[in-house]
Amino acid sequence: MTTTITATTSLDELPNDLQTLKQMITALLSDADQKAHRILDLEHQLEHLKRRLFGRKSEKLDEKQLMLFQELLQQVQQARAAAAPVSPPPAAEVKPRPKPTGRKPLPASLPVKQEELLPDKDELVCAIHGCEKKRIGEEVTEYLEFQPASFYRQQIIRPKYACALCEGNIAIAELPARPIDKGLAGPGVLAHVLVSKYADHLPLNRLEGIFARHGLDINRSTMCRWVADSSDLLEPIVKEMKRMVLSSRKIHTDDTHVPVLEKDKKQTKRGYLWVYVGDQGDVVFDYTPNRCREGPVAFLDSFKGYLQADAYNGYDAVFLNPAVVEVACWAHARRKFNDAFETGRSICLQMLEYIRQLYAVERDAKEKNLDASGRFFLRLEKSRPILETIKAKLDEWSVAALPKSPVGQAIGYALNQWEALMRFLENGILEIDNNLSERTLRMVAIGRKNWRFAGSDEGGKRAAIIYSLVASCKIIEIDPFAYLRDVLDRVSTHPNSRIAELTPRGWKAERENTKP
Repeated sequence: MTTTITATTSLDELPNDLQTLKQMITALLSDADQKAHRILDLEHQLEHLKRRLFGRKSEKLDEKQLMLFQELLQQVQQARAAAAPVSPPPAAEVKPRPKPTGRKPLPASLPVKQEELLPDKDELVCAIHGCEKKRIGEEVTEYLEFQPASFYRQQIIRPKYACALCEGNIAIAELPARPIDKGLAGPGVLAHVLVSKYADHLPLNRLEGIFARHGLDINRSTMCRWVADSSDLLEPIVKEMKRMVLSSRKIHTDDTHVPVLEKDKKQTKRGYLWVYVGDQGDVVFDYTPNRCREGPVAFLDSFKGYLQADAYNGYDAVFLNPAVVEVACWAHARRKFNDAFETGRSICLQMLEYIRQLYAVERDAKEKNLDASGRFFLRLEKSRPILETIKAKLDEWSVAALPKSPVGQAIGYALNQWEALMRFLENGILEIDNNLSERTLRMVAIGRKNWRFAGSDEGGKRAAIIYSLVASCKIIEIDPFAYLRDVLDRVSTHPNSRIAELTPRGWKAERENTKP
């Protein structure tokens, strides 16, 4: 029979056998060690949650803390200086972008309303000579004004013609094609609903209230049907955009969850929206009812190139394809050390400083407006020695750090991802992190706080279609309302062989080519 030592165990209850006592003490020490690790892990989780709730969200380093590591800064600078510079091929000097100063002017495309203010009549007569003053110029003061959006009734009048003798053989013009046949909403109203929900994050019940203030009795179920019909019309455009994304040299990808109402139930489940951003600004969202690897595997089946993603193991099956090259994200690696800061200040502070130096190189390339070739050579010269120092430090720290501690997990993450973390040195078109896809997903994160959930898996697919178009408009800097209003008016009669003209990128190019 085995005796277990507890806090209430008395000396009389302990066995006299020395071997049994040793086994009991060994088990007790092992249990104490496990509990100590558990306590350390819970303390880290508590500290992390407190920082998320009450601390600053920024991951920038405090300059006062960096003063404690002046020797580290000097070592980094010496390593960069000692590295043999890599000479890029001769090219024309690229001037840095001028930084804008002062208030930005208002867009010239805005309509102008003018109001002329004349001086008093007494001031129009010269007090010295008594003659009437003549106009010699003017001063223009400009400011921004606003008038609320308005609805109007669009009427199409079609005169009928008949034979004057037999009053037969009637002639009348055909109705133009409309997005929703015999529907109440025109393309402008449909575009307004789509942009309000998916770009401005207004749920349909709020839109119902906004419409009511204009005297319109349109309930949310009607608008929900409008969204469904519009997404069906726009789906071929997104399929063409998917083809464009898959032909890119690189793709940024990430995913986020969305609550989805389960069929015939009053509770929600988790669906997922995956974002794929091509190298020309095309964005495609894909909806899956779960987070299984089958989603990205099916979407990226024909892709060949660089894939930048986080360390989610669902992408491992994609990287089994030798044509797909993994690119990791330094922002994720930095976040691991930032989260472990309270449990390993010295190591984390050093690592965060090294990563800050890497981002300083990227900022330098951006300020100089370097192209892909320029970024490639700048990284070889300045980023590579920093990465070599980081690798040596990670190997050194991994020996002493406990693998399951927060710092140990951050070190292990960086070492496991090291080859992919180095990959951005291979090509100047690659980014140091995957923040592009995270920024693109932010519209979904903000939206789900407002519209709360999707009504079904089909609703999730429709959301993916609209988000694809709205996000693409945002990246290539065009007005999503102007785009959707025009495309919804044309898509039902547009030739399928020229569907690329209706993608956001094709639409923008068409407008730029037709400018006078």
